[in-house]
Amino acid sequence: MFDAFAKVVSQADARGEYLSASQLDALSAMVADGNKRMDVVNRITGNSSTIVANAARSLFAEQPQLIAPGGNAYTSRRMAACLRDMEIILRYVTYAIFAGDASILDDRCLNGLKETYLALGTPGSSVAVGVSKMKDAALAIAGDTNGITRGDCASLMSEVASYFDRAAAAVS
Repeated sequence: MFDAFAKVVSQADARGEYLSASQLDALSAMVADGNKRMDVVNRITGNSSTIVANAARSLFAEQPQLIAPGGNAYTSRRMAACLRDMEIILRYVTYAIFAGDASILDDRCLNGLKETYLALGTPGSSVAVGVSKMKDAALAIAGDTNGITRGDCASLMSEVASYFDRAAAAVS
């Protein structure tokens, strides 16, 4: 995994070029937004258990067949595995937010996840709904303007949403 800086430098080096003004501007903007990124990651991380638990609760309320006898989340062992997977996806989303790059999410979390769920008979569409519910909760928490310096975070919130959307699409 490369952070945004290493990725840009590696790409320029592979082409034998200097960094362009637009690349430098993009990296400069990322540095300027660094505190916003850390605040978002801190808020999501600090509320991760609540995000996962509420998303799972809502998912199972909408799709009770998952927790009924024979369902994919029936028995405490399967329920724990479901919650663990949701927690892992959320954790890797926070890594992507912090790095400003989805490659760690793709490489270490999503790559092969759909195939694993298919092999286990886990409905990917249900996992995608759970991820979408985590997205809604995370955006509400991360976008809450109480107790923070006012500023435009629309671009960052859009980026955060894109990581959840990427995860949901990868499993469905």
